[in-house]
Amino acid sequence: MSGLQTVDLAVLSVYLVAVLAVGMGLVRRVNSVAEYFMPRRFGKAMMVTHAFSTGTAADQAVTVASATFTYGLSGIWYQWLWLFATPFYWLIAPVMRRFRATTTADVLSLRFSPSVAMLFALVGILNMTVKIGVLLKGSGALVEAGTGGSINGKLAMALVTLIFVIYGTAGGLGTVIVVDFFQGILTVLFSVMLLPFVMHAVGGLEGIRHAVPRASMMSLVAPGEIGLFYVVMLSLQSLVGIIGQPFVMGVCGAGRTEMDGRFGFMVGNFVKRLCTIAWCLTALAGVAWYVQQGVDLAKLKPDNLYGDIAQAFLPRVLPGLLGVFLAAILACVMNSCVAYMIAGAGLWTANLYRPAVPGKSARHYINAGRLAGLAIVAGGLAFAYWVPNVVKALEIWLRIGPVMGIAFWMGILWRRTTTAGAWAASLAAFGMWLLSTVPAFVRFVERFLLGQTLGFVWREGGQSEIYEPWGIALYLAAGLLAGLVVSLATGPAPAEKLARFYGLIRTPITPGERVEEPCTLPPGVIPPPPQRLVHFAGLEIPMPSRVSVAGFLAGWLGVAALIGGFVLLVRS
Repeated sequence: MSGLQTVDLAVLSVYLVAVLAVGMGLVRRVNSVAEYFMPRRFGKAMMVTHAFSTGTAADQAVTVASATFTYGLSGIWYQWLWLFATPFYWLIAPVMRRFRATTTADVLSLRFSPSVAMLFALVGILNMTVKIGVLLKGSGALVEAGTGGSINGKLAMALVTLIFVIYGTAGGLGTVIVVDFFQGILTVLFSVMLLPFVMHAVGGLEGIRHAVPRASMMSLVAPGEIGLFYVVMLSLQSLVGIIGQPFVMGVCGAGRTEMDGRFGFMVGNFVKRLCTIAWCLTALAGVAWYVQQGVDLAKLKPDNLYGDIAQAFLPRVLPGLLGVFLAAILACVMNSCVAYMIAGAGLWTANLYRPAVPGKSARHYINAGRLAGLAIVAGGLAFAYWVPNVVKALEIWLRIGPVMGIAFWMGILWRRTTTAGAWAASLAAFGMWLLSTVPAFVRFVERFLLGQTLGFVWREGGQSEIYEPWGIALYLAAGLLAGLVVSLATGPAPAEKLARFYGLIRTPITPGERVEEPCTLPPGVIPPPPQRLVHFAGLEIPMPSRVSVAGFLAGWLGVAALIGGFVLLVRS
C-alpha cells in the first residue's frame, strides 16, 4: 500500500483548516509593540508547552533518524547535545526575565552599546531565517517520504508556510503560545506513534540487536565520529549558544513570573529529550526492519527514513492514521517556525527599524514587524530549497548562535568586558568558523599539523574537513581569547551602565509588574545589595538562591535518569 489515501487527505485537510481557524480565532487586537512581541501573561502549563513546542520540530526527528541510520544509537546526540545544558535553563530563565527586555538585543544595547545590539539583531535575523529553513527542509522530507511522493516536499513546505504566516503575523507571540498548547499534544503524538508498531514488527530490542549491520550501532557513544569528545564539545557549544538564540527571550520572558519561565524552560525541554528517545528507537527499529526485509540499506536515503517507515506501517494499521501523522508533522513545524519568525521580526523592529525611524505609532511598528516576518520566512523557505540535506542544514545553524553567545556570556560573567571586546569575540569566532571550512586551511592542518594523526581532520566520502568537535573548540577559543585581549586593551564600560545592568539581574520580578520601557525597573524599585558567589578580577557570579540550587540539582537528576534509563532500556 503506497501513496496518500483519500481518508488521509481528508484528515490532513480538516487539520489545516482547523488550525488556521483556531489561530485566527485567537487573534486579539494588539495595541503595543511589547504585547505583540513579548506578552508577559502566561502560567506554567502554557510556558511548558511553549518551550517544548518552540524547541521541538519535525526536522529534529529527521536529523536523529538520519544520524541513527548512519551511526546507530549514538545518533541521538544530534539532539541530545542540548541535554547537559538543560539544568542550566533553570538558572538562565530568571535572569532573562529580570532583564525586562523585549528582545535579547535590548540587553546587549544596555550592557555594551547600540552597535552590539545591531550586530546581534543582524546575526539573530540570519539565525532565525536559517532555522526556519532547517525546519521546513525536515518537514518537507518527512511529508514527501511519508506519502510515497504523493505530496511534493517543496509544495508541503510552501503550504505550511502560508498557514503559520497568516495567524502568526496577525496575532503575535501571544497567539502563538496559546496555539502551542494544543499543537504540543500533536507533537508528542508524532514522536511516539510509530514506535510500538515498528518495535513489534522487528521483535523488540532483541530483534534489533540481531538485525542491525554493526554491533557498534547499539552503543550510545560509538567509536568513530560520535565519540565522547564529540558529545562534550557539542554540549559546550549548546550551552554557549542557547543564550544567543533570539527566541529564548520569549521562552523565558513571556511568563507572568520568574518561576513560570524557569519551570517552562527546563521542564518543556525535558519533555523534548524524552521525545528524542522515541525518534532514535523508531529509526533504529526501522533500520532493523529493512534488514529483515532484505532491503539494501545503501539504496535508502537517511533523510527519508522516518517518513518511509510511516508510509510502510501506518496505512496498514488504520485508515486515516497516516493523515494524523502528517498533521502532527505540520503541527511540529508550525509551532517552531512562527515563534522564530516573531523573534526575528522583533529584532528587526525594536533594534534596527525603530532606532532608524523613531517617533511612529505602535501600529506602524507592529506592521513593520509583520513585513519583516514575511521577509524572514521567505528567506528561510529559500534556504530550505537550497540546502542539500537536513543534517548539513543543522550543522550550519548550530554555529550561528554561539557566535553571539560568547559575547553575551562574557558580558554577564565578567564586568571588564567592553563593547570592543564584544565585537572582537563575535568577529573572531565567526572568522574562525569560516576559516575552518576553507579547503586550503583544512589541507594545511592535515599536512603540516598532522591533522589526521592527531584527530583534527576527519575524512569522509573522499573529502577532508575539520573534525566537528575541533571546529567548535577552535571558534569558541578564538572568540573567548579575542574578547579577553581586546577588553583588557580598551577602557572599561561606564560604571553607571554596569550598575543598571547588574541591578536588573539582582532585582526579582514582583507580581503584576508592568514593563514600560525595555531594561528598566518599575518606578520606585531599588535593586537589592549584591550577594556574590564569585567576585574576583571582574568575575561576577551571583549567589544562587535555594530555589535555584534545588532546581539545578533536580535538573541534573533528570539528566542522569534519562541517560541511565535509556542505557538500561537498550541493554535489557
